[in-house]
Amino acid sequence: MACNQTISGLAQDCASSMGGVSEVYLANFDDVTAITVTSNKVTGITMDTGKKFKRYYFRPGTSSMQSTLNIDVAAGVNFVQTLLTMLFSRMETNKRVEMSALAVNDLRALVRDANGVYWFLGEENPMIANAGDGQTGTARTDANRYSITLEDNNSTFPKEILVGGSDGVDLSSIID
Repeated sequence: MACNQTISGLAQDCASSMGGVSEVYLANFDDVTAITVTSNKVTGITMDTGKKFKRYYFRPGTSSMQSTLNIDVAAGVNFVQTLLTMLFSRMETNKRVEMSALAVNDLRALVRDANGVYWFLGEENPMIANAGDGQTGTARTDANRYSITLEDNNSTFPKEILVGGSDGVDLSSIID
């Protein structure tokens, strides 16, 4: 039996588009108590009392988000794996400690892309560390840095977050 999903087509997009991630905010998975989705966009995020998303700073052009649709026709399974990779300049103790904490926690993320659009990761399942490293580089022009990749596995591509206005998320109330 065929699955009947409504398809609508897509108009040609004439707007310019820039790659990259400009901001990332992370919270423990259980610190988010509710998510409201309206018209396929996140329109509400409720946090546990006193809990907020924390901002992670990195240099421009060093971080990315990539979503891959995975399909196994024989098993009847499909899901989207999203990898959020962040690079942090200069190896130092406070960053080493933070990388270790991120490596073992269940997380959710708000990701602002270079086009100014916010995306929600960790909607259905916690994000977990997938990979990471620290390196000094070899030459004086090489990066001395830590990197971490967080993995999100959900049934759909990440949802856009409607920010501000009467129908959107008030980021100032959930970001530290």
